[in-house]
Amino acid sequence: MIKSDKAERVIALVVDDSPETLSVLTDALEEAGITVLVARDGRTALDLVGRIEPDVVLLDAVMPGLDGFETCRQLKQDRRFTHVPVIFMTGLSETENIVNGLRAGGVDYVTKPIAPDELIARISVHLANARLAQSARDALDAAGRSLAAVTAEGAFVWSTPRATTILLSVFPDYSSGAFEAPESVRRWLRPYLDGRAASHEPLKLPMADGGVAKLSFVGRTGRNEFLLRLAEDGGVPDEQLLQKTLPLTLREAEVLLWISQGKSNRDIAQILGLSPRTINKHLEQIFTKLGVENRTAAAALAIRTLAET
Repeated sequence: MIKSDKAERVIALVVDDSPETLSVLTDALEEAGITVLVARDGRTALDLVGRIEPDVVLLDAVMPGLDGFETCRQLKQDRRFTHVPVIFMTGLSETENIVNGLRAGGVDYVTKPIAPDELIARISVHLANARLAQSARDALDAAGRSLAAVTAEGAFVWSTPRATTILLSVFPDYSSGAFEAPESVRRWLRPYLDGRAASHEPLKLPMADGGVAKLSFVGRTGRNEFLLRLAEDGGVPDEQLLQKTLPLTLREAEVLLWISQGKSNRDIAQILGLSPRTINKHLEQIFTKLGVENRTAAAALAIRTLAET
């Protein structure tokens, strides 16, 4: 049985235009201790979630009227549902359809005919992951951090309230969980996501009030989720934040920053105009000062520090 961390049972919304599929899934889910809500089309599903918030959504991709992809996109435009896992169910198995489902905001994709036991196992995993992620986001929200996360395709999947305020000033139509970053942002992101970034320059974006927002890359937080930090211009550069927060010199902070970006010693030497031998010496000092044993631990500490600053 799948149990909720709340007093009530887990609620699953099943959206499918096939009576046979609805019947099979309803029986299997209820047998597993899950409360089932049913919708025969996307529009009905969106109306339903306005009254009852589900813990997970099982969504047919191909339906008359509003298809599953568009239903998911509209669902994720509501901040209340950014953390709710959406699992697509369909007979379509082409890569293009799978990618469309993930880009729309889905976390998984199962093909018909559905194996109920496998689906229930997937639900359990995604619910656990969603609750862990939501707990971490709640902590960041409470701490007033200005952070957002994007996928490798450039879609914003969540943002803290402080970051949302800045993003809305830059992009009036911004909506956490469904907003596709414009090409200028995706172009800036690409070198960071594939490890080719030759500098750590933030992206400056004009704000509605005439100010300037700075978007900085922090690091990877999941399989397809990357953390960004937002600040109004005048904020402190990342290497200075590391120097201020950790017992490091400015040069050591610069080296650590590039370590957190996955750069090799040779790459860092070229970027900073130093010799690889000098970089090795800086790393020895960094490990000693931070009390860590290797570059992986040092990088993790740097990413966590920037996320909390």
